[in-house]
Amino acid sequence: MPILGGLVLAAGASSRMGTDKALLPWPQGSPEGSTLLSSAILALKPFVCSVIVVAGKNADRITPVAAACGAFLVSNPAPERGQFSSLQIGLREVLARGCDAAMITPVDCPPLGAATLELLHAAFDKALSRGHWAVAPESSGRRGHPLFAGRALIDAFLNAPLTSNAREVKRAHAQFFEAVQVPDLYLPADMNTPEEYAAASARARQEAR
Repeated sequence: MPILGGLVLAAGASSRMGTDKALLPWPQGSPEGSTLLSSAILALKPFVCSVIVVAGKNADRITPVAAACGAFLVSNPAPERGQFSSLQIGLREVLARGCDAAMITPVDCPPLGAATLELLHAAFDKALSRGHWAVAPESSGRRGHPLFAGRALIDAFLNAPLTSNAREVKRAHAQFFEAVQVPDLYLPADMNTPEEYAAASARARQEAR
């Protein structure tokens, strides 16, 4: 059974949102006053040996949140290179901490419920036994996060040039991926604008009742 590390990508500039997405309030999955970052960390923690948060120029702002949730923070010194650079930095840290697999999520992807994550975790172990590399949640034909990545996929990400991106790497190895149908995947799977955030948080509040 692989040793999982959690990885939250939170180095983006949040330019379209107008405020740091990591610190946006999130109404579901953790105590009142939680943020997208704290909710992501706490969702991953039961399944992993440690959670790594990759920060950018927002490191000073999000360090207290990461620390309060028991996560470790690493900085991307050049976040303008894009999310793939943060992914590679985070995965190197995951491996350095003795893990050989990862649960990966962008901070702006609403966390799934514990039961769904349990389902994905079990599916990941079975997928690895069949020689596959990764498992992702899917709903209505669209895939979301977290991505459960085995060592083979981690190596593929790390061996890809910095000018590549995660989508290209996943497409090149699509035959090694498995999709798991889940009921609570938010669409869109991430939130880039205030309108997308408002819609997703309203749905989360409704489901939390």
